Amino acid sequence: MLELRDLSKSFELHHQHGARLNVLRGLDLRLHAGECVVLSGASGAGKSTLLRVIYANYHPTFGAVHVRHDDRWIDLARATPHEVLDVRRRTLGYVSQFLRVIPRVPTLDIVAEPLLQSGVDAAAARVRAGDMLQRLNVPERLWQLPPGTFSGGEQQRVNIARGLIVPRPILLLDEPTASLDAGNRAVVAQLLQEARDAGSAVLGIFHDEDMRDRVATRLFPMQALEAA
Repeated sequence: MLELRDLSKSFELHHQHGARLNVLRGLDLRLHAGECVVLSGASGAGKSTLLRVIYANYHPTFGAVHVRHDDRWIDLARATPHEVLDVRRRTLGYVSQFLRVIPRVPTLDIVAEPLLQSGVDAAAARVRAGDMLQRLNVPERLWQLPPGTFSGGEQQRVNIARGLIVPRPILLLDEPTASLDAGNRAVVAQLLQEARDAGSAVLGIFHDEDMRDRVATRLFPMQALEAA
């Protein structure tokens, strides 16, 4: 579903006289349907940067990001903006550490939005959004409120609900359970297992050892690189 070839990423530090920070170098990775690969390594190893490169938030310095989209391969390192948006809408899901949404929009509408974008009827989308929020233990009294004033754990559960509400062939997860208690981590683990059973390929970062043990089918070790 996903193949990285000789992938590298560096940043030029303009405030340090053009010094170059090497974050990723020569990475090769294949991600298959039905598996969950967990990126492992110390802080600073480039794990979150790798997910952002795959999602095309960052452009790689070198290499290819091949994604299986419908019945063809697209290299997101060379794709047009239109192709990137189409891949994100239908193939590549992403759940970050933080919820970023338009202020004052009710939680139920935030979670339902990806379904509406995929063509689901508004009433059905809201029902499914409510089911997902209920499963992630977000109280119904909060559904009509914007999540800006929610606790960190509540916001992250809304974030996960929004990110997983539409089944996608590939899921990228950047520490989605960092602010969750054990019970809600177990719910997320079950949701990921269901996604894998349905054929999704999962690539994620989980610093909690118990969560990593629950979801990982294999680890992909990463190490920090030196500045140049």
